[in-house]
Amino acid sequence: MANPAARKQQSDKLIFWGILLFFLGLVSGLFIPMMANPRMGLSTHLEGIMNGIFLCLLGLIWNRLILADRWIYFGFWLALYGTFANFFAVLISAISGAGRLMPIAGGKEGAPIIESIVSTLLITLTVFMLIVCIIVLAGLYKSQRSGDRNA
Repeated sequence: MANPAARKQQSDKLIFWGILLFFLGLVSGLFIPMMANPRMGLSTHLEGIMNGIFLCLLGLIWNRLILADRWIYFGFWLALYGTFANFFAVLISAISGAGRLMPIAGGKEGAPIIESIVSTLLITLTVFMLIVCIIVLAGLYKSQRSGDRNA
């Protein structure tokens, strides 16, 4: 990124949002027994914690990525969307009992509107997080390659 201050700001934001998501994951764990699907409630708790840690990790390595500005920009927003969509999709499923696309966690067929929301979140977050991983891997690879040349 041409502007190191902007990259630092994105890094700080990723860490902030990661800690917030981690906190939401902890808080959701307090309400597991009250959810329509407690097993999905446990998944909500774990998704919040794991995705929060993932965002913090991204924030810590963000300055190491060597990529064009547009890829950094897309990666930043896709990571935020993907991690929060993951948490909220599972939370909605836990509260409503819906979640046809998550049969292992005990998701049952819910109201069509809820199923549409959850399905849309799950499908988009899957695609976006795969793209985030590719972007980050490419940035780390380029960083490693430039480090090899300087050694």
